[in-house]
Amino acid sequence: MNTPIINDFISDEPKIFSVSEINRLVKKVLTDNFDSVWIKGEISNFTKASSGHWYFTIKDNTSQVRCTMFRGKNNFVNWDVKDGDLVEIHCDIGLYEARGEYQLNVNKIQKSGLGELFEAFQLLKTKLKKEGLFEEKNKKSIPDNIKAIGVVSSESGAVIKDIISTINRRNKYINIIIYPTQVQGPASLDNIINAIEIANTRNEVDVLVVARGGGSIEDLWSFNDERVVRAIASSNIATISAIGHETDFTIADFVADLRAPTPTAAAEIISSELSLFFENLASFQQDLFQIMQNKFYEIYQKIDQYEKRLLSPQEKIKTQNILIENFSKRIQTSMLRYLEINQNKVESLEQSLILLNPNEILSRGYSIAFNENNKAITNVESVSLNDKIKIKLHHGLINTSVTNKINE
Repeated sequence: MNTPIINDFISDEPKIFSVSEINRLVKKVLTDNFDSVWIKGEISNFTKASSGHWYFTIKDNTSQVRCTMFRGKNNFVNWDVKDGDLVEIHCDIGLYEARGEYQLNVNKIQKSGLGELFEAFQLLKTKLKKEGLFEEKNKKSIPDNIKAIGVVSSESGAVIKDIISTINRRNKYINIIIYPTQVQGPASLDNIINAIEIANTRNEVDVLVVARGGGSIEDLWSFNDERVVRAIASSNIATISAIGHETDFTIADFVADLRAPTPTAAAEIISSELSLFFENLASFQQDLFQIMQNKFYEIYQKIDQYEKRLLSPQEKIKTQNILIENFSKRIQTSMLRYLEINQNKVESLEQSLILLNPNEILSRGYSIAFNENNKAITNVESVSLNDKIKIKLHHGLINTSVTNKINE
């Protein structure tokens, strides 16, 4: 409190203040002596004024205080605030002079518990960073020429559809294996860990994508869980995290071998365009023709030089022309044979890829049976009567149970 104000109160002849003056002085005392603070409480009497400003009361079991959040501040709130919400507000302490009411001027508002979540996020991030889990030297490189990818995600969400669509559009020969799991809620923790372990046990993919769509920090919290994060970090298969939107960050992003800003971006990273291979081949052919043409020009220039130096060059020129013609024919023949061999290799590789594609095998009438843990059944001894099994066909999936077993 400023000394002149104190003197006004303790003088032998105290100054008589107006109501406006005393309210202004009290407001100054509050604003000068209190920094911005975080306060936790329950919202009541919430009102949105036509001006866009918010007015409400925040209370606990025994006390309450009026709050104001101006339009320029509440425009950044992306959730519906309502009576009964338990919140944490960042505010300045002030006074509404017109009524002489002490109030809180709110700068930020968040659901109660986010503060604890952010603190837990920072603590785990600091812990794992000290262990070296974020260091580039400990990360595996994403392989080239990927033939199969694994996706740990919900099998019914838009994320998996986007990934499949993107990869099939860019390179239809990449095989996609889905390890279905919940990606939100308490049950998702064991689901995600189990899916990563299954992928590593089967060792059937070149890279593993852990993906889910965007959401709030609570929605993405499974990927800030220490057990899930350590499962990703310990994967023997190179991992790509594709969690949420580009602005969303989880601890899984820091321990994964590569972070993609979105699930679709992850699919683009690992699926190089098949058309690029054929473009490169065409470019190679063009370069080869250009090299040959340049070589011919050099030979013709040398012949012209020799012709000028010889007294009777006609026979020698004729001989050289015959040699050049023969040489040209041999080069052209060799070049055509080389191109034909490489074209046959490309066609052979393409045919091999088609034959190895599981969907191609299924289209010939074969099917794959999976147990309740989504493991492929290869031996009748691994199932029992009445076990629930799934049978994947070329188009669709059959859920059934074992009614009989025949060993052959």
